Amino acid sequence: MSQNLYFTKAHEQVRAAIRDFVNRRINPFIDEWEEKGAAPLHDLFKEMGELGFLGIRYDERYGGEGLDYWYETVMLEEIARARCGGVPMAIAVQTNMATPAIAEFGSDYLKEKYLAAAIRGEMVGAIAVTEPDAGSDVAALKTFARRDGDTYVLNGSKTYITNGTQADFLTLLARTSEAPGYHSFSLFVVPTDLPGFKISRKLDKLGMRSSDTAELYFDDLRIPADHLIGQEGEGFIYQMRQFQHERFSALPICYIGAEEMIRETVAYIKGRVVFGKPLITKQVLRHRLVDWLSEIECLRQLTYHIVRMKMAGQDATREISMGKLIGGRLLNQVADGCLQMHGGMGFMNEMRVSRFFRDARLISIGAGASEVMSDIVAKLEGF
Repeated sequence: MSQNLYFTKAHEQVRAAIRDFVNRRINPFIDEWEEKGAAPLHDLFKEMGELGFLGIRYDERYGGEGLDYWYETVMLEEIARARCGGVPMAIAVQTNMATPAIAEFGSDYLKEKYLAAAIRGEMVGAIAVTEPDAGSDVAALKTFARRDGDTYVLNGSKTYITNGTQADFLTLLARTSEAPGYHSFSLFVVPTDLPGFKISRKLDKLGMRSSDTAELYFDDLRIPADHLIGQEGEGFIYQMRQFQHERFSALPICYIGAEEMIRETVAYIKGRVVFGKPLITKQVLRHRLVDWLSEIECLRQLTYHIVRMKMAGQDATREISMGKLIGGRLLNQVADGCLQMHGGMGFMNEMRVSRFFRDARLISIGAGASEVMSDIVAKLEGF
């Protein structure tokens, strides 16, 4: 597919630099990181920060590159070429989940202290929203921050927190009022070196095993009041906006990941001889692969349409929700089908397709389950 309609020579230079980094500094180590259950994010992010990969869209005043959404899309497409889902997810947490609200609503102090450090790769960020009893239903969260003089006293817990065992700061959503409605929540930057912060446990996951995930606990943790992002009581609104950056980041990861898996599967079934002929000669398999590639192309074009909307300053909530819904479904179909085409070999952990199968499953669950995406679109459509 010609990409010249969307990407200039300057975009392609950034693409080549990120692809080189992925092939040199990520892919050779993935088996080791999957085994360990974490990638060394401080080392990795420091290198990425020095190369300017962690602040593509962010203001140059805070060390960002000040580039547009097309450059961000290039970055997300290229990190998706990592031979796993865990490391791209850990990077996307830093660039598209833990930092957008600080950049958009945070004070100059928070931007200078945390956003700039995250862009340089000197601090690892995490997004702390989900709780044991509040996942996709964000309004049900119970973690409470009570104002006390020039601090907020935080009590509660968060779970399924990506980068949670390595994070230097959390962008955390907590209740600040018992009143009903959406104006009872506030968003904070919470440094993890404060007394009262505890990593309850590192979680053992089905997939995304090169990404560490934690359950976190807060016991009378005092957050300095100047670590409040924006206005008290507006955190839910800020977080809903931050979710759009998070969900958008899943789209390139879906279509590039699916495409990469198809390429590997085609190479495998060209060499796999069954009943005297390579498997690729089976029309049913060729047609299935073409169906997937067609759907992948539709998702890519929807993503590029979303980028155009974002560039024009339009609200793309509907389209991003649709993209995440179909992206998760498509990735799971491709993962399941490609594993099937590998036969017994696909069931072996040594094969990339088995890792892809495990990693793909999260896309329909994380950052708002598919059912929640359907509800969002239904509401926007007035159903």
